[in-house]
This record gives sequence, C-alpha cells and structure tokens, in this order.
Amino acid sequence: MHTQDAVTIIRCLSDNYAYLIHDAGSGDTILIDAPEAAPIQAALTQQGWSLTHILLTHHHADHIDGVAALRDAYPQAQVWGAAADAHRLPPLDHSVGPGDVIDTGAGSFAVMDAPGHTVGHVAFYLARAQALFSGDSLMVHGCGRLFEGTAQQMFDTIAGFAALPDETRIYSGHDYAKANLDFAARFAPDAQALALRVAELPRLAEAGAPTVGVTLGDERRLNPYLRAHLPQVAQAAGMPDSPAEAVFAEIRQQKDNA
Repeated sequence: MHTQDAVTIIRCLSDNYAYLIHDAGSGDTILIDAPEAAPIQAALTQQGWSLTHILLTHHHADHIDGVAALRDAYPQAQVWGAAADAHRLPPLDHSVGPGDVIDTGAGSFAVMDAPGHTVGHVAFYLARAQALFSGDSLMVHGCGRLFEGTAQQMFDTIAGFAALPDETRIYSGHDYAKANLDFAARFAPDAQALALRVAELPRLAEAGAPTVGVTLGDERRLNPYLRAHLPQVAQAAGMPDSPAEAVFAEIRQQKDNA
C-alpha cells in the first residue's frame, strides 16, 4: 500500500491495482475496482476506514472478483457501475453512464465513456484530486488490449482523456509500465523523458513502489497512443502522412503482435 496525494494505491493479484480515496470529514471511503478483497480489507483496517462506495470500471473478473466479500465485510458499501454493463457486473446499487457525476464526501467523480478494451468500460475523473481512474483503457505508457471494442473507440476514448489538464494523474488498472515503455520506445518518444523513466522504473521496482500516478503531461511525451497525431510517430509506425486514427490503430496492432 502506498499513498500519493489523496490516493491510496493497493497492489492486488499479480499486477492489478485498486485505489482508495478517503474523506476524514464525512468518513466516506471510495474504492475504484475490486480485483480481490484481502489486500483491500487489509489497507482499510490499517487506516481505520470503513468502505462506503465501490466504483467499477468494467466487468472483467480481475476488477470485480472482490466485490462480494467486500460487501459482506462492509454492508453499507454501495456499488456503482455502468448501466450498459449491468448485466455482467456484480449487482449494482447505482447504474451510471457517461456524463453522470457520483457525489461523495471525497469529491465528485465524473463518469467518462471509455470503450475499447470492453464496450461497456467507463473511467472516473476526480477533479478535486486531479486524478483519472482509467481502468484498462489508458494505461501508463500504453493502452489496453482491444478485447471487444475497436481501435477507433479506443482512439476516441483516449482523445477524451487528452482533453484533461496536464496535471491529471493517471491511475490505471495494471502495472504494465515496463513492457509498455519498452514498446513505446519504438515510436519516437521524447528522448529526455524516455531516459529519465527508463532509469526510474528499476528504482521503483526495487522499492516495491507503484508505477502509476504519472501525469498526463508526462505521458504526452512518452505514450504513443497520445502522440499518434505527430509526424515522427507516424513515420516510426511505418505510416507517414497517415491520419492519427490510422496510426493509432497500427501501433495497437503492432503491440498485439509484439
């Protein structure tokens, strides 16, 4: 468990992350995704917090399997998830859609449409903490695999995220940073930013520290899916003079085949 600004970062399973945001005044404690219950309960117990909200980004088992046990342990906790995915999520207390806002004592979470990895995927943006909980859509140095959606859907999803302020911190669903960065290095990232991050990742690994929480501004210098509009990225992808959407799709295809 690590805390960065207002966000408590919990490692789950082999490479998943879950996130807690707590407000001392109201006592509200919000969980983003529930890969497994035990480490989340341990973090709550250590902090002396009681879970009140569970927000789910999408239906994959490694994001929802802890919900039942957490609801047993914290029966007051309410579950929020996408109305479009309600049929394959745990039972929801509140169904939401893009443009909705979830008001909590810890701040208001804006629900953002985020299809691509799955068709019912949503993300949550907490302006108060300048935090984007992107699930398996935008990843640190990469993006999620297209299991159900299309490259165009993921392109549009990431374009929506790109409109957020540079100071926004990205809290994605997995720790794929090293593999993503190794791949991103093929597509003309900013050389100085790449060198700094290549040096930083082993230090984080040695310390057991999370790789998430990088800023959107930093990702604009490294993440090829945020840079598909740049001529040097198109050239590196073997698609000079192609539109950004086509370059994006090609990079995602090359990642699938890597």
